[in-house]
Amino acid sequence: MIKRFEQLTIGISRISKSIRKIKKSCMGSLGLKSTHVMCIYYLTQNPDGLTASGLCRLCREDKAGISRILTDLEQKHFIHYPLAAGEKKYRARAVLTDIGNEYAQKVSDLILRSTMAGGAGLTDTERQIFYRVLFKIADNLDLLCKEAERLNKKTKEQERKKHSHESTEKGILPDIPDSI
Repeated sequence: MIKRFEQLTIGISRISKSIRKIKKSCMGSLGLKSTHVMCIYYLTQNPDGLTASGLCRLCREDKAGISRILTDLEQKHFIHYPLAAGEKKYRARAVLTDIGNEYAQKVSDLILRSTMAGGAGLTDTERQIFYRVLFKIADNLDLLCKEAERLNKKTKEQERKKHSHESTEKGILPDIPDSI
């Protein structure tokens, strides 16, 4: 069991580090940051654009991170926000510009080359099994995390109630008249 844990964590860590290095070096050659990759990818997949919250969900990034990325992409003229008269940018969809689409094609080419290199030597069946198993593990670990968060929240609530009760018993809290 411990050996499987070691294999999983080392394998995932190696893959993650390699992906980060590839993103950094390839995007650097385009004058982009590695954090821009997934936003550009998803905007390419959604030509009508995406809102910041939509990108947060797809990229699994927080709002502040996506906001910074969108600001960078807008300053580089890779995206724009088509707004109707009087409409505010707040919930507008970010859409790739012509320049953004040119760079998106370069990003797509780099993604394709990286994906092909990473999967070299695998048959289509092995690849399908790998992704099915990878996402099954991810789903199982997501469930475990949710359960741990739920238990942690429950434990904190119980501790808070216990502490509140103990404080009252010890006279730490002032006596409150029954009329309140």
